[in-house]
Amino acid sequence: MPKAKGKSRRQRFGYSVNRKRLNRQVRKRAAPRIQCAQIGRAWDRTKSVSQNLAEMGLAEDPNKAVPIRRRQQPVMEMEVDRQEEGKKVVRKPYVLNELEYEASLPEKKSETLSRDLIDYVQYMIRSHGENYKEMARDEKNYYQDTPKQIKRKINVYKRFYPEEFQAFTASLQQVQLVQQ
Repeated sequence: MPKAKGKSRRQRFGYSVNRKRLNRQVRKRAAPRIQCAQIGRAWDRTKSVSQNLAEMGLAEDPNKAVPIRRRQQPVMEMEVDRQEEGKKVVRKPYVLNELEYEASLPEKKSETLSRDLIDYVQYMIRSHGENYKEMARDEKNYYQDTPKQIKRKINVYKRFYPEEFQAFTASLQQVQLVQQ
C-alpha cells in the first residue's frame, strides 16, 4: 500500500512560530465553556464578555453592581448639575427571567442512603425491634457497629425517609398481630 502524498518529507520543527501567541489565538477562537444553559444559548461570540453580560442584564463585577456602603462623617456636598449616564439597555431579558425562575424552584433533596444501608437497618429493626445491644451482637453486623452507631444509622434512616419508615413499622405491627 503506498504512502500518503506529502508524508515522505522529514518533519522539521518550526522555530519561527511563536507558540505562545498561537496557543492564545486558539484559546480565543474556541467557544467559551459556559455551564449555564440559559446564558450559553444567548451568548454572542462576536461580542466581549462585558457586552454579553450587559445585554442579558447580568453584572460583570458584583462589587460594582452592589456597592458596599461605608460609614463616613457627613460632609457638606455641593449640588452639581450632572447628566445621567446612559443606562444600559437589557436586550435579552428572557435570560434573567429564566435564571430567576430556576432559582425560585424548591431545592431537590440530594441526600440519599445506599440501598445496602436501608436493607441493613430494616433487617435489624425487623429482627430485634429497639434492642440495640442485640443488634450489635447480630451475625449480620459485618462492620461490628456498636449499639450507638446502629442507633445513629436508624435515626438517619428515619430522618431521610420518614414516610417509608412509617410504612415499614406499620407493616411490622400488622405481621406481629397476624402471628399472635
